[in-house]
Amino acid sequence: MDDLSDALLLARWAQRDEEAFAALVARYEGALLHHARALVGSAAEDAVQDAFLELARRPPQVPNESQLARTHLSSWLHKVVRSRCMDTVRSETRRRDREAHAAAGETIEGEHGAVERRDTHEAVRRAMDTLPQDQREVLVLRLLGGKSYREIAEITGKKLGTVGWLVAEGVKSLGARLEPLMRT
Repeated sequence: MDDLSDALLLARWAQRDEEAFAALVARYEGALLHHARALVGSAAEDAVQDAFLELARRPPQVPNESQLARTHLSSWLHKVVRSRCMDTVRSETRRRDREAHAAAGETIEGEHGAVERRDTHEAVRRAMDTLPQDQREVLVLRLLGGKSYREIAEITGKKLGTVGWLVAEGVKSLGARLEPLMRT
């Protein structure tokens, strides 16, 4: 079924062909997980599962032309994943705030290498978190998701030129924030 267009697979799914739906999942799951992991980490699988549930319940109308259908469905799925991730981010922020108040003063002990890795990951996460949401998102889609500027524009609803500017500014800001770490 790998050679069938998205439009044809969706038409077969409308007839409840489970193999067609499984082919769509196989086609897009990896890219969606990559996008979601960059935004919400371990909650990525839930966001992607929600996107496929939405696809199963209310699939979008896609053009019949194979490449247009693939781009259209990919963008639609990424938008759904992004929406679910943003819900998770808001929820996680509230949870972290509650936990920070409850765990004030606690320390984490462990082996030196693990502490260093955790600190590095935390520094990168903090640097990403300081970027404006729109810069962080386009960086995730471009650098980690391998999306083109046009695809990012479709997913985020931003103009193509704005996407390019956000990527450039995000890379510059992230580099400036992480540069001190490279000197140590």
